[in-house]
Amino acid sequence: MGTRPPKALLLLLLLRLLPPRGASAGSLQSPGLSECFQVNGADYRGHQNRTGPRGAGRPCLYWDQTQQHSYSSASDPQGRWGLGAHNFCRNPDGDVQPWCYVAETEEGIYWRYCDIPTCHMPGYLGCFMDSGAPPALSGPSGTSTKLTVQVCLRFCRMKGYQLAGVEAGYACFCGSESDLTRGRPAPATDCDQICFGHPGQLCGGDGRLGIYEVSVGSCQGNWTAPQGVIYSPDFPDEYGPDRNCSWVLAPPGAALELAFRLFELADPRDRLELRDAASGSLLRAFDGARPPPPGPLRLRAAALRLSFRSDARGHAQGFALTYRGLQDADADPAPLEGSTQTSAAPLDEANVSCSPGPGAPEASMGAQVFSTVTAVSVLLLLVLSLLRLLRGRGCRLAPSKGPPTLRPSRDPTRSWAVWYRRPRGVALPCPPGDPQVEGLTSSYRPLSASSQSSLRSLISAL
Repeated sequence: MGTRPPKALLLLLLLRLLPPRGASAGSLQSPGLSECFQVNGADYRGHQNRTGPRGAGRPCLYWDQTQQHSYSSASDPQGRWGLGAHNFCRNPDGDVQPWCYVAETEEGIYWRYCDIPTCHMPGYLGCFMDSGAPPALSGPSGTSTKLTVQVCLRFCRMKGYQLAGVEAGYACFCGSESDLTRGRPAPATDCDQICFGHPGQLCGGDGRLGIYEVSVGSCQGNWTAPQGVIYSPDFPDEYGPDRNCSWVLAPPGAALELAFRLFELADPRDRLELRDAASGSLLRAFDGARPPPPGPLRLRAAALRLSFRSDARGHAQGFALTYRGLQDADADPAPLEGSTQTSAAPLDEANVSCSPGPGAPEASMGAQVFSTVTAVSVLLLLVLSLLRLLRGRGCRLAPSKGPPTLRPSRDPTRSWAVWYRRPRGVALPCPPGDPQVEGLTSSYRPLSASSQSSLRSLISAL
């Protein structure tokens, strides 16, 4: 690990992240200083190329020269993990923080965590020691075998506390700002316990608290700080169905600048609207099919209302956006041409309400009808193809790496063997003991006996 700042200095920096007394909920401080908006730094795309900050620590190896290891630029051709012809710290495997490969030591160590001061999720205050006497957070507590970060945040938010801490994967503690004045920071890697309710999240460690501001993932709030961060509801969990949330941004200044750091909505019916808080004019709208453009977005409005709604099936990571107030009004014009002056539009309306001119075709309606007909036609073709496959009762295999060559079986004594491997599966009507089927066991898993029996009954009825 790289060198670390003195604990007193680290505590001072953490306290500066806290909202001052009397500040509105959600006033996360200094988002511009952070290069990470996920608690484990999986979204880090910075340029630190040593295991320690400011040139300290060991140099990282280039990702296009690590083919002998599990992760390299060749294993990330789409760049989803941020790997490439560089040696910057990354977190491709969802570890507790970014890391990199290093030249192997005599002890056999070939990778190290990166100590990146600028990689902290706004609203996550860090890892702290908890001796239990007295507890690091003095408020109410509880345990749950389904604990996630947001479950604890929601619990402490309902109790009226400003801070929430997760510990040992299953324990939740609530506290206030004063608790941090006596808190003892611990290394970030000490908070390495997986949440009992979510395998992709970390919930503190053994005698270690991961502490958050409860405003993270809240569903509403008035934000008046000069800058801050707004997360989608339930963040860092996925947002749920039928969510209807709104936030008002009113920082000092005549305009606002927004920057989306994360944006992942499930479908076009999950929608985020940006409206002028004073007039209700629609300024921008984004959904699962129309994400926001890259780069900062400037809006000429003294106050902004953000409204997010998800449909009955909505489930996705959501969004994280930073905002700051601008003193001048040199921003994108608003409202959009043809926008209504009403309050939040229903979820199934278009972004802007327009009236077509005389004789003008209703292009948006025609496009929707065409898209719907196309989708239904493709679905019907898929269903018919599946029925023909099942009626033909021939061996078929979903594409996989190096699959065995399978041919239709004409044996009247054939029986169905069903195998699956997420996200694909395969139904094989082949004779018992067929070596082609037995060869699948290395890459596919068999369904349970009861499930195979049910499927055989269904197929026999076709």
